[in-house]
Amino acid sequence: MNLYVGTSGYSYKEWKGTFYPGDLPDRQMLHYYAGHFRAVEINNTFHRMPKVSVLEAWASQVPADFKFVLKAPQQITHVQRLQNADDSLSYLLEVAGVLEGRLGPLLFQLPPGLKKDLPRLADFLSLLPPRCRAAFEFRHASWFVDELFDLLHKHRAALCIADAEGDLQVPFVATANWGYFRLRRPDYGDHELNCWVKRLREQYWEDAFVFFKHEEEGKGPQMAKRFMELAEG
Repeated sequence: MNLYVGTSGYSYKEWKGTFYPGDLPDRQMLHYYAGHFRAVEINNTFHRMPKVSVLEAWASQVPADFKFVLKAPQQITHVQRLQNADDSLSYLLEVAGVLEGRLGPLLFQLPPGLKKDLPRLADFLSLLPPRCRAAFEFRHASWFVDELFDLLHKHRAALCIADAEGDLQVPFVATANWGYFRLRRPDYGDHELNCWVKRLREQYWEDAFVFFKHEEEGKGPQMAKRFMELAEG
């Protein structure tokens, strides 16, 4: 299993002195980050469509086996809510394609108020090219039924297994030959991390992506590093 561990975002000045050297120029953050992790989840693409020039610049700063996961723009997930999104999705796929081998999965995070609508999801999944890896984060409990898991499996899309504070419990269901985790709590000790490592090892996945939350204290990179140490041990 190829393990890609990192954080949600990398360009945080708050991390200087804890993860980044205090005197590191901002323009060198990505290069430094890529020296420690194999992947990053880009969240600013949620707020605006990415630009080719920006993605090309990112790609030039990381090794060939590094993966960028792009969070789908809110235009697709929150405004269009997966409907009539053909043009938006086509543009996203075209632009993301400039990353070539450095492109990881696309993350589609649905709004909490969007309840289960399998026909809507099926129509959207049919727009995705066969080679496109897509992970879906559902934030309403009504989605978590066998019919959803079957639909995702049919399209080789991954159920995003998100662990966060709150009442929503995401079931641990593998719907593809790769997995996607978002570990969103502000702190994980060795016991909690070992539990996640154990669950991950029980899967027969080709690749697994694991991302920790950005927070101002710089614990995200520390937890990501510790997760890798426990997984390798």
